[in-house]
Amino acid sequence: QIVLVSGHLDSWDVGQGAMDDGGGAFISWEALSLIKDLGLRPKRTLRLVLWTAEEQGGIGAEQYYHLHKENISNFDIVMESDEGTFRPSGLGFTGNAKARDIVKEIMTLLQPINVTDVYDNADGTDIEYWMRDGVPGASLRDDISKYFWFHHSQGDTMTVQDPNQMNLCAAVWTVVSYVIADMEEMLPR
Repeated sequence: QIVLVSGHLDSWDVGQGAMDDGGGAFISWEALSLIKDLGLRPKRTLRLVLWTAEEQGGIGAEQYYHLHKENISNFDIVMESDEGTFRPSGLGFTGNAKARDIVKEIMTLLQPINVTDVYDNADGTDIEYWMRDGVPGASLRDDISKYFWFHHSQGDTMTVQDPNQMNLCAAVWTVVSYVIADMEEMLPR
């Protein structure tokens, strides 16, 4: 059984793509690194995917889906971060009411950093195939007020990234992915 965390490599026109979507790739990598460094071994596999070709129609995600869809019942949740890694506010979630209640309970663990909201509907080009077929999905929600200052521009460089805000985003990704991967049962569908 698999909990999938992801971001994509997206520098397709100008800039470095550090914020869009290097930040999502960074925090996904960091989540798995933190879990490993802490010596935690969840019941399910945590899988990191760094998608490609999102801007060209999600070709990388589509290929991955077609290669793994025969095991769709083993995918517990698919998570994608693609709106920068600014100050996080919560999680967008797509799934049934029982699964939503579980995710809301998990988010209470993040009360110390004031990131507890669960919003309707996860979004992300790279996880759409899975959610369409009933796999629960999650997307990071953060303060996107500055997102379009840098999005697909020469200004999308590493200097956009605030290490403290990225650490908060990584904390959200780490807690959510680990807890779901270590629960006794998969999220209800």
